[in-house]
Amino acid sequence: MAKKQKYYVVWQGKAPGIYTDWDSCKEQVAGVQGAQYKSFDTLAEAEAAIKLPYHSVVASTPRESGEPRSPKSSGVLFIDENGMTAVKEGTLNPPVLDALAVDAACSGNPGVMEYQGIYIPTRTQVFHYKSPKGTNNIGEFLAIVHGLSYMKKHRLNQIIYSDSVNAMSWVRQKVCKSKLSEDESTAELWDYVHRAENWLRSNTYTTEIRKWDTDHWGEIPADFGRK
Repeated sequence: MAKKQKYYVVWQGKAPGIYTDWDSCKEQVAGVQGAQYKSFDTLAEAEAAIKLPYHSVVASTPRESGEPRSPKSSGVLFIDENGMTAVKEGTLNPPVLDALAVDAACSGNPGVMEYQGIYIPTRTQVFHYKSPKGTNNIGEFLAIVHGLSYMKKHRLNQIIYSDSVNAMSWVRQKVCKSKLSEDESTAELWDYVHRAENWLRSNTYTTEIRKWDTDHWGEIPADFGRK
């Protein structure tokens, strides 16, 4: 019996697009950090999927033989491809795994600042921003706002997790209360901050923002691992 035709969508790889065999797809994603790809049974499904964000269409479709295994989630226990446990088995009130985690890191305070949004089930980086000068609090604030904007733009109904009570408070107040000086070295960052504040003031959203319980769940999946 002839092997059933499959179609492979590559969102992030050497050459994003739709491929009709696994070997061609593998060539585009092999060795690419954060590669995003998935197989579909029909061309119509693949064409519809490539127009959407990767993490919003990821499902439990089995991969072809030879494809890297995806991270596994049971709803209570999360194990990534390296066998690392993010949430201990038996943990009461575990996090929702079909969610976006955001976090920031800063080399010095102020210093080089960056933040990212990570889709928890696949540990896929959804967005990333870096500034030559900033603070961790600003990064945490911007990460949440970026997540809210992303969710609204793509009409996603997922939770955003942050481990920063301070940033969550600033988002509720729709203002970044950082004391970082606004000068020539921070002008670009502050312009970005003010645009984020304006977005909060001019938009409504239904996305729920929850505090990541680091004490019971370990480091937030969006952590940069620099502690």
